[in-house]
Amino acid sequence: MDTINSSIPWSLIMPIIVLQLILAVVGLVSLYKAEAIRGPKWLWVIIILCGNILGSVAYFIIGRKDAS
Repeated sequence: MDTINSSIPWSLIMPIIVLQLILAVVGLVSLYKAEAIRGPKWLWVIIILCGNILGSVAYFIIGRKDAS
């Protein structure tokens, strides 16, 4: 067990995990506050939570409608 834990490069993985969590939280807060989006909100929640980093980025690029 000790050799398994010591072989994981946490210094490389942790920034990616933190970035993923920040993007998911910001994406969900933005989705909650948005009045007009492309598609149903429940679907974007699933995409943001299950799509990891790409799900949040997809919401910001595709899901949000421009305020006019």
